[in-house]
Amino acid sequence: MAIAKAERLMNLALCLLGTRRPLSKRELRGSIEAYLEAGSDDAFNRMFERDKDDLRELGLIIETVENLDGDTGYLARRDSNRLPPITLDAEEAAALGLAAKVWQQARLAGAASGALQKLRAAGMPEAEDAYEVHSALEPRIPVHEAAFEPLMLACRDRRPVTFDYRKANAARPEQRQVEPWTLECWRGHWYLAGWDRDRGAERVFRLSRISGRVRSRAGAFTVEVPDVVTVRETVESWAGETATRTARIRLRAGAGYPLRSRALSVRELGDGWDELEIPYGHGLDAWLVEFGPDVVVQEPADLRADVVDRLRAVAKD
Repeated sequence: MAIAKAERLMNLALCLLGTRRPLSKRELRGSIEAYLEAGSDDAFNRMFERDKDDLRELGLIIETVENLDGDTGYLARRDSNRLPPITLDAEEAAALGLAAKVWQQARLAGAASGALQKLRAAGMPEAEDAYEVHSALEPRIPVHEAAFEPLMLACRDRRPVTFDYRKANAARPEQRQVEPWTLECWRGHWYLAGWDRDRGAERVFRLSRISGRVRSRAGAFTVEVPDVVTVRETVESWAGETATRTARIRLRAGAGYPLRSRALSVRELGDGWDELEIPYGHGLDAWLVEFGPDVVVQEPADLRADVVDRLRAVAKD
């Protein structure tokens, strides 16, 4: 949300919450500087109606009352917009503390810390005893990609974006126009799910393959956001998690622990190499390429060919 609009919404909310009687549009226009600069009456009316709808969507209960003079008045009663007391037991407080630690590597760390401080000021228990039980847990979600924050905001504000994206088997990136739905972390990598306007279909993008700046676009979404977005299931199918076939690979000793954790069998070959049998499904070639010279595909032949093609494409980049 733009700073000017956020400030205008805040001023409107304060006026509606601070009044003891309904305020007409004329009175609100005279009290808020941004409305005075709106220009024509039509421009002000459109801006006010949008702002009122936005505040209601954010959860503010705005009442509409007919004034004695025949004008429509608006107000937001404090008792109708007051949150109930927050009551958390020790275990719930400990869970919130652990959740806040997740974001210590992201720019959300300040917001998470501030939220905890406000909850504690409101009476949330410190939960020392419960926290000691979980003190060995140090949850982290790494957020190193520059695209994370602009995409997170775009998902929140329902704003289309454009960015340059390079597929694993592509030599150079291509521009994508996307309506972003949600972000999800899987196996240490962040993924974006959304509607790809150029392809007219749902797509999932790995943030580490986004290059350059994420740019916001004007306009609304053209496709309704689904209630459930299966990011993890889609990525799992690409990575061969739902595979019914098996592949045989050579893996350098001491490398490729994610592959070893999924191996059906491991056999030492000597000379610093092991042989693994792993589930084989669509997208496994893209995952194997990430391990570079530490992996050599032995069979099946089509998987070996796909990995070689991807490595050649990356080498040309």
